Amino acid sequence: MTFGAHGWGCSEPEAHKIIARYLDSGGTLIDTADVYGNGESERIIGAFMRQIRRDEVLLASKSGFPVGASEYHYGSCRKHIIRAVEASLERLKTDYLDIYYLHRTDPFVPYEEIMESFSILFQQGKVLYAAFSNLPAWRIIAGNEAAKKRGMSGFLCGQYLYNLVDRSCEQEIIPAMLHEGIGFLAWSPLAGGLLTGKYNDVQDVPTGSRFELRKNLDIPRFWSERSRSIARAVTELAEKNGTSASTLAIQWLLSRPFISSVIIGARSEEQIISNLSALDSQLPPELKQQLDALSEPEKNYLWGFNLETEKHFEERAEMPAWRHR
Repeated sequence: MTFGAHGWGCSEPEAHKIIARYLDSGGTLIDTADVYGNGESERIIGAFMRQIRRDEVLLASKSGFPVGASEYHYGSCRKHIIRAVEASLERLKTDYLDIYYLHRTDPFVPYEEIMESFSILFQQGKVLYAAFSNLPAWRIIAGNEAAKKRGMSGFLCGQYLYNLVDRSCEQEIIPAMLHEGIGFLAWSPLAGGLLTGKYNDVQDVPTGSRFELRKNLDIPRFWSERSRSIARAVTELAEKNGTSASTLAIQWLLSRPFISSVIIGARSEEQIISNLSALDSQLPPELKQQLDALSEPEKNYLWGFNLETEKHFEERAEMPAWRHR
């Protein structure tokens, strides 16, 4: 999402440096969407595809948000999904996508139609696995049930906002995905940059920052006293332990037993190097406990019914088999 000159995005040469550094470090998943930079992100990645060994990389994209003025330019109707995949393949300079996400809920299209669309794409070899992002828990189950009725495999994975300042997915989303054996990918691991510590001493939203440019989304979500208090606490812990706040934030996510992958949105080569350094060591148990405590979300009474499920997976010594999917 950070590729392309769209306010807080990076240039094409810088994006290619980021991809190259990531792949050289052992990265295997490149995630984008048709709506990122109005297709510019996919085009930039496509311009780099000649340098990628396609069979060694997972390439993922998404559709659902508006990409045009027509009623067929958004949502999950068959006409839009099929055409959106074809347009993404053309921009990405590839003949198939490993993973394709429903980017948002479409309440007007039944899952029977959506899964039929995926079935067509599977048969054509244009998409290998179905996935979703930002769906409520009950829609995850509904989609999987529709797939089972067609004799299809269900959703492979789901992608959600999840970090130390926003753990709301723990209430319904994560338990539903664990129940269905679906891999969980976390996006916005650094809360739009808040968990890097660079905004700790800033009172007002900086001009030109991601928060200012996405103020309708990121400010209500992250620019609160509670969120900023957590960010300051994470920075203090990092300084005491000789590491960075961003490293702790990413390592905390990787320590969660249900995490399949973490989506990193770097916009410079320096940022990708810094973020990947989180893989150089594991989060010590005592630090994990401290981060768990300082980020503990306020739980309503329904949340409590899922605590036993969460505890079960926390205590498992072995990685869940479905994580290897």
